[in-house]
Amino acid sequence: MSLEDQFYWAGAGLIVLWFAAFWLSLMATRNGTVHTGPATQEFGSEPETPAVVALLANRWRSVDHAAAATLLDLAARGLVEVRQPAADPGHSTVHVTGRDATDLTPYEQRVLARITEQAGGSGAPIGAIAFRAEERAKAWNSALRREIIAEARLRGLSRARFAPLLAGALSVAAFGPGVLLGLGVLTGGHNVRAALVVGVLPSVPLMYLLTRALGERATRFGLERAGHWAGVQTWLRAHEDFAQLPPAAVTVWDRYFAYGAALAVTTHTTRLLGFDAGDKRRVWSSYGGAWRPVRIRYPRLRLGFGAGTAQLLQLAGAAAVVAVGLALFAALRQPDWAVTSGPDASHSLRRPGLLLTVGWVGIGMLAVAAAGRFGRWTLFAAFLATMPGNYASGHGWLGHAMERSGPLPGETVAIACFGALTAYYLALAVLERRAPHTVTGEVLRMEPRKRDKAPRFLAVDTGDADRTVAWALPAGAPALAPGSVVRLTVSPATRAVRSAEPATA
Repeated sequence: MSLEDQFYWAGAGLIVLWFAAFWLSLMATRNGTVHTGPATQEFGSEPETPAVVALLANRWRSVDHAAAATLLDLAARGLVEVRQPAADPGHSTVHVTGRDATDLTPYEQRVLARITEQAGGSGAPIGAIAFRAEERAKAWNSALRREIIAEARLRGLSRARFAPLLAGALSVAAFGPGVLLGLGVLTGGHNVRAALVVGVLPSVPLMYLLTRALGERATRFGLERAGHWAGVQTWLRAHEDFAQLPPAAVTVWDRYFAYGAALAVTTHTTRLLGFDAGDKRRVWSSYGGAWRPVRIRYPRLRLGFGAGTAQLLQLAGAAAVVAVGLALFAALRQPDWAVTSGPDASHSLRRPGLLLTVGWVGIGMLAVAAAGRFGRWTLFAAFLATMPGNYASGHGWLGHAMERSGPLPGETVAIACFGALTAYYLALAVLERRAPHTVTGEVLRMEPRKRDKAPRFLAVDTGDADRTVAWALPAGAPALAPGSVVRLTVSPATRAVRSAEPATA
């Protein structure tokens, strides 16, 4: 066996050994079993906060419902007030009472700060607590999780799943196979760049698996307390109506309601109290003086959405290429173009199926090029599109189509549709030349698109309606922070934002 092969086999063997060590580490650091205690309404002499209980209830994997449970706990302790002015619990409001809050934990301070930010001095609907930007919601909840875990570790309820020495050893070992494989590439006569690429490749999935496994696991005391809180959960679930109580029921149930949210018993309330990115189609807004829910519509299938005059003319030209090209192709083609008889008819490049599909696909490719969308996959897609014509015999419907004069029914429909599309884009281009409108309002949400170069959705509340349609913010324009008040110069025809600047409320 050559030295090159020895390095390759050693690298492969080291990968197998790493997986074996990783699996053994996972087995050795599994959480113990939580034994549910007897049903009880007692919290204990020094009870954990509802946020820490949420970590225990979720088996140390997440802190779901911890923020909602903390809000209800703050309400039970008099720092926050939850009111329900109408029959619909979804219209409940949250108010900051202004009481002394110096003895709060970091995560309780974080939740209270978010409530204060939204509620101010006059209160806010509970739906307004949710964030309007997904990035901010993730960052806020990640910080909340770290603070809750720190509290759980301080109480001796939780610990890191992998000890620092074990995690470090697995991290270093994850790069070992890459080193051996890279040496194998070098001894085989390849350059350093190839060795680096091959050396890095196995380390990436191994490090990904390791980072996914890092987390929390229970201590013995944590398992005991989790069993106690499972007993409290059993006691709460014995009350049949408890799960459907509204948020304002915290005034009656006190801290039991907060612990019910942490233990996933108060399902109706936890659905209403969200500290995530919220519903992107229904956002609470106070712009205009009063809180109200604003419905947002995103025109995803609107043709010409966010396009400028030049782009509209380009799209009109592409649609015209299809309409005119199909009309000319149908008018000029003759039956004698095709070969339908003879021993080589099925293999001839002039068989009817191939002629028709090549003509249609060629027109489509010209339209794609005219629209400026010709990419590296266009030729491959065109090749696949001609496949049906390769297998169509001269006696099929494609053969009869070549014998007809004038456009086929399908071609007639396509010509009419693309002709109308040409007129539509030209009309939008004309409307784009009109004077732009000015819109002033509060930014509700800004949603990205799948394509990087596509305009982003920008939802703005002007304060005079409970419904709005998102505008198209160009991909290269600076981002606008949700909650900021902006003045937009827009084109209503394409809903394109031409300019945006800060404005006073």
